Amino acid sequence: MVTTHNLGFPRIGAKRELKFALENYWKGDVTLDQLAETGAQLRQRHWQNQSALDLVPVGDFSFYDQVLDMSFLLGNIPDRVRHLDGNTLDNYFRVARGRSAQDSSCSCVHAGEMTKWFDTNYHYIVPELSAETEFSLDASRLLAQLAQARQLKVSAKPVIIGPLTYLWLGKTRDASDKLALLPRLLPAYITLLNQLAEQGCEWVQIDEPILVTELDASWQQAFIAAYDALQAGSAKLLLATYFGQLKDNLPLLCKLPVQGIHIDAINGQDEIGQLIQQLPADTVLSLGVINGRNIWKTDLHATLEWLEPVHRLLQTRLWIAPSCSLLHVPVDLSSEQKLDSRIQYWLAFALQKLDELQILAKALNNGRVSVQEELIANHVAIERRRTSSLVHNPAVKAAIAKIDATLGKRNSAYEQRAIKQSALLKLPDYPTTTIGSFPQTTEIRQARNQFRLGNLDEVAYKALMQNEIARCVREQEALGLDVFVHGEAERNDMVEYFGEQLEGYAFSQFGWVQSYGSRCVKPPILFGDISRPKAMTVEWIKYAQSLTDKPMKGMLTGPVTILNWSFVRDDQPRSVSCYQLALAIREEVLDLEQAGVRVIQIDEAALREGLPLRRSQWSEYLQWAVESFRITANGVQDETQIHTHMCYSEFNDIIASIANMDADVITIETSRSAMELLDAFDDFNYPNQIGPGVYDIHSPNIPNQEHIVQLMRKAAERIPAQRLWVNPDCGLKTRAWEEVIPALKNMVAAARVLRAAA
Repeated sequence: MVTTHNLGFPRIGAKRELKFALENYWKGDVTLDQLAETGAQLRQRHWQNQSALDLVPVGDFSFYDQVLDMSFLLGNIPDRVRHLDGNTLDNYFRVARGRSAQDSSCSCVHAGEMTKWFDTNYHYIVPELSAETEFSLDASRLLAQLAQARQLKVSAKPVIIGPLTYLWLGKTRDASDKLALLPRLLPAYITLLNQLAEQGCEWVQIDEPILVTELDASWQQAFIAAYDALQAGSAKLLLATYFGQLKDNLPLLCKLPVQGIHIDAINGQDEIGQLIQQLPADTVLSLGVINGRNIWKTDLHATLEWLEPVHRLLQTRLWIAPSCSLLHVPVDLSSEQKLDSRIQYWLAFALQKLDELQILAKALNNGRVSVQEELIANHVAIERRRTSSLVHNPAVKAAIAKIDATLGKRNSAYEQRAIKQSALLKLPDYPTTTIGSFPQTTEIRQARNQFRLGNLDEVAYKALMQNEIARCVREQEALGLDVFVHGEAERNDMVEYFGEQLEGYAFSQFGWVQSYGSRCVKPPILFGDISRPKAMTVEWIKYAQSLTDKPMKGMLTGPVTILNWSFVRDDQPRSVSCYQLALAIREEVLDLEQAGVRVIQIDEAALREGLPLRRSQWSEYLQWAVESFRITANGVQDETQIHTHMCYSEFNDIIASIANMDADVITIETSRSAMELLDAFDDFNYPNQIGPGVYDIHSPNIPNQEHIVQLMRKAAERIPAQRLWVNPDCGLKTRAWEEVIPALKNMVAAARVLRAAA
């Protein structure tokens, strides 16, 4: 009989229960016990959702981030919080967001650096390492969850991040070798594995996704040494990889002394034969046969065609699961009441993916006849999507065929454009701006919801949004910012807003996915060819510009970010969908310029995120991603200043490609990394203007003027002061006005200090 299991389940809750509990706890509206009870209820429900599985993950639930959980489990807690007052959870939230529920409104501590989890839109808190780092096991959180699961008679499979991946994800500030910490780290893992075995756990899932990246000889050798040592633990190990192919790491994986391995068969189906040949005869092979990162139904017939021969060969040694944790998809499709039924018929969320897994298991164990009705229904859905007129638009395909190199070229080089833009905009040194959004207040969200429900007519809704825009303009006038934004009151999300106005997109009501902490996004569903029926932002930006003589930025989301932050169709190359988006957003750029908007920001926050995990595959992606941005941005006149924005991504290694985007101004996140991202400019002469973010908007802490000045002076060591901007590191929609106003006051005051010293 084939064994079914899951690598992880969405923890935020079908109705975002964890999000609201966390935010209420941080505000002091609920107690620690109430927060803990919400967590316990969610875990119980999620285990019940997975009860048909042979093995259910335990330890995948987190109050903020699974990597931060692992840091605390290993006792790798930053010194700046280690001895502060409060309990462990206080320090946990201090590292996550700079402040616990118990801290006052003043700045508490510097929050941990945050970056993307491999090539996903999930953010993790980066482990902080140094040559002096010591590890001290505290498995109380995991053991408590395991005790709850045991009480509920859950067939538990604990989930932990493996030692090599943990070190690989971490950063050292002292240039020390992370691998030198491995001998100190392994005893903690051995003790943990023994504790889990003592609690009755037969199997432990140990995640090592770095095995789908390019590892040099030292890391490969470290894997051998680490897992030789981990044999001392009592539990059986299921070593899990996901997000890509093993390639040159395949022989290494097969040599490791573990009792089972899991691979992502969505990406690595071609490697299964080689794996079977090289695996020891008693090793379990778990195949990720359901896509854990997208929401399209699995073609069950096609999957069985290749899976059945594997099952005949391996028999009980075959396990099946989703390709990765289901953290990256929404919880339940059955909650959707307004989604076009034709499109909904093509989809599967987390619960439906587990249903698909059970159908495959029954077909393998009992023959296809045992699930004949389910297979027929699945085949009908797959065929309807393949042939649907909703998906295919000949006019869009014709426009893609006409793309040529001229679409991506500005009229003049940056040096010439900069002179014309300076003469037009008349900005001071160290110009100040924000990234786009201002606080999305309860009143804004309520008005948008009432408009959606039909309880507020369009005239009244428009008036309310214009009042919010006017407020943003007044606040920026009072603050003395140099380039204004309209505040984006009318926008629910930087991707969803645009998707709602483009042909080829569909939208869920409850398709929430965790981005970080309590922050959730609802990715739009890119199901068909993309076109823009009408202007999307021009009216709002024109109104904002009418209220001030200061330059008003037009705010757009770029094609690569819209693509990477959507659930993307899988029936054509991603590059084709990106080019379709580029042509659509280009039309909006040109309409903004025609309306007199002379500063246009095209956010590409997700450019780095879309990079393949193997460097050898980067060039193809960067070619079409950068070209798509250039197609979007470069139809304007020299006098129009193009900005782009990137946040919470490591991009020092692709700085040449970013320069090739040829944006006049790029704004980036540097506050949590203490300007570390600017190290790229030590060896690369970045030609255009740059705004290193100096205000960490993902923390409630308010930066002081001196700190901002210090950060900008550090930036000026790499970038000429004449090409530096002063700005937050991201949009301000998640912050409150009482935080934003003093923070921006300090930012503007810091810019004045910098100008006076110039």
